Amino acid sequence: MHAMPHGDMPAPRAARERVALDRTTSGGSDVLWVRLSPDAATGLQNVTHALLDEMLALLDGLTAGGGAEHRPGHVVLQSRHPEHFCVGGDLRLFESCIARGDAVALHDYSMRCLALMLGWSTALSSRATSIALVQGRALGGGFEMALGADRIIAEERSTFGFPEIVFGLFPCTGAMGLLQQRVGARQAERMMTNNRLYRARELHAMGIVDEVCADGEGEAAVARFIAERTNRHAAMLAVQRIRLRASALDRDACVRVVDDWVHAAMHLSADERRALRTLVLLQGAQTPQPSRHGAGTR
Repeated sequence: MHAMPHGDMPAPRAARERVALDRTTSGGSDVLWVRLSPDAATGLQNVTHALLDEMLALLDGLTAGGGAEHRPGHVVLQSRHPEHFCVGGDLRLFESCIARGDAVALHDYSMRCLALMLGWSTALSSRATSIALVQGRALGGGFEMALGADRIIAEERSTFGFPEIVFGLFPCTGAMGLLQQRVGARQAERMMTNNRLYRARELHAMGIVDEVCADGEGEAAVARFIAERTNRHAAMLAVQRIRLRASALDRDACVRVVDDWVHAAMHLSADERRALRTLVLLQGAQTPQPSRHGAGTR
């Protein structure tokens, strides 16, 4: 892969602290690598307002009407945390909003997460092929983010799950619709409520993960996939658009899920709130680790 001048990359309006961009070519295709960094204060690879600011600004640039000739053909989402693709929502924010009864702030956060999911899974996919490269754990909203990609490539050690049911909640930004496209509504419901961790090979057998590769081979697998599509990318992109017309997430239905989620969050039992608090403390006990790819491209 050959790096292109950074001036050719989309420039998010927000200053980038958690999203590093690298524009390359692979197999003759223009590729944008979007590498997520852990939160500097906590070391957690989760979805905070700061990450939402950067990702929403980036997606706005990528999905704007003009400049199609400069738009990448492939967008790859990757984590710079050595163990986690993304562990989901900002549990500290959840706990704080619930404790002070601030349903408005919780709803605002959830709607911003939904905007990110719709931009990633629908608006972007009508213009480029998105790839989630999972090299570790993808939980909750992190699993949803992977599901929103056109292709999921996972290293062997990767695990996936929805732990929200432990504290009385459920995925709220597209999991049901995205899983239903791949495994049907009943299986999607089971996966959202059984608090199981699924290994990459298991999800590959179910048709959820598209490709499993050996640990450490993720980038090579992405390059191989892109190279194999080079001569027919236009046709493949057209088929993506056809798929989206048939099965894209319905925004109104997703907003109703957000409403249900916020209502449930504001009515957690004492036991469920204790379970949430325990998860917050467990996350806080994690020791920040060096990021993958060093400092990345800023």
